[in-house]
Amino acid sequence: MTFTDQAAGTLPLSGAAGGPALDAGPATPAGPAAVLIAGPGPRRSPVNTRTAVPVLDVTIPVYNEERDLEACLRRLHSHLLASFPHAFRITVADNASTDGTLKTAERVARELREVTVVHLAEKGRGNALRQVWLASPSPVLAYMDVDLSTDLAALAPLLAPLISGHSDLAVGTRLTRSSRVVRGPKREFISRSYNFLLHSFMGAHFSDAQCGFKAIRADVARQLLPHTLDNAWFFDTELLVLAEKCGLRVHEVPVDWTDDPDSSVDIVQTAVADLRGMARLSRDLVSGRIPVPELRAALARGPLPAASRAQEQSSGGSLFGQLVRFGSIGVASTLAYLVIFLLCRGLMDPQLANFLALLTTAVANTAANRRFTFGIQGRHQAGRHHFEGLLVFTIGLALTAGALAIVHGSPGSPPGPWLEIVTVTAANLAATAVKFLLFRLVVFRPRGTRGPRTASAVRSTAGSTAASSTGASRSRTETAQ
Repeated sequence: MTFTDQAAGTLPLSGAAGGPALDAGPATPAGPAAVLIAGPGPRRSPVNTRTAVPVLDVTIPVYNEERDLEACLRRLHSHLLASFPHAFRITVADNASTDGTLKTAERVARELREVTVVHLAEKGRGNALRQVWLASPSPVLAYMDVDLSTDLAALAPLLAPLISGHSDLAVGTRLTRSSRVVRGPKREFISRSYNFLLHSFMGAHFSDAQCGFKAIRADVARQLLPHTLDNAWFFDTELLVLAEKCGLRVHEVPVDWTDDPDSSVDIVQTAVADLRGMARLSRDLVSGRIPVPELRAALARGPLPAASRAQEQSSGGSLFGQLVRFGSIGVASTLAYLVIFLLCRGLMDPQLANFLALLTTAVANTAANRRFTFGIQGRHQAGRHHFEGLLVFTIGLALTAGALAIVHGSPGSPPGPWLEIVTVTAANLAATAVKFLLFRLVVFRPRGTRGPRTASAVRSTAGSTAASSTGASRSRTETAQ
């Protein structure tokens, strides 16, 4: 990655934490802008805007954008000069362009001191943002597409909650009722379908994953970005899903957005890549490649006053989303059950084969539903969850064993293997509905560390507090006298 600093006085791009600097110039001193998160707390510290480094670093990822780049940079630069009250920088991340994009960016950077240029040898928006953001010294990081389809009036409400400490990430959304969007029905359908899949299968809560208008606090980015893998368009989704899994607050800003008819993005190819990214990210979350419990312990905001973290957590999102994820896991578990049943059936009695197949899949099913369907991370109460999951497993065992007993007890010739398979499959489906209700209402229901307080206890506590305050006030008055 090559850094080009054309304007005199422009701040150098310092290296990421723990890595080499990207520029041979002096390293940026650590100052109050580099706010680190020291464990979970009720809120983030506001960004210190009185620093020697730019408070805001806006990245523009580009690939062969020679025609539109200069107008974009001048328009964005003028807007920030007029409306952003703090120091800022605009970083052009050239992703291996083959036209005159790099020369255009360097020419503008020589004229506008707040513009810098980074040249990368590999393509990919995710790769560009990851490298530039990890190297930036600014406490607030943002990016937007070069076509500036989003009205820049939304930039101030995008940045304000990050600077104040209210939120950790901020994203523009084109899919709320108050957003105003001009684009074709094909893009609209694909965008809404993709976000519907994110809500259903991954339990996401943000409304628009792919709007090219986002910002993040640098202290949060430094801890999340090393765990992202995608180098292209799925990077946005991966970052947002990971942020929500870690208990971070994502602020959404409705935007006015006009589609660029000359966009070079292949919609279908991008959609397919996003679906592959969803599958890969789901595997990473289930397998534990991403240390979500550790990240959540370090990044998540603390519980609200007088509330425990367990009481504050939701049980995995909406009922519909839980049903979809539970059903997906159920299909995979049923297929695994049938494979194990058929393998064991040739070696032993059908009842014993049914028991072994159910027991094997029940453990994996409980673990997958715990993490994937109901969004429970870490080892807290994992033993209880698996124990209660085995109790639920006995329901499926009773139904399938009873169905097999009925089939084998019927008069006539012994049933064939296919009749056994149909029987146990139907019994499994019957047990699935009961299993979901027990998982949702009993096994994985959030439980507070303390029981609910009664009204009398609340009144007693309030009375004691009031008496204590009165006594303290009386003591202060007597001391003053």
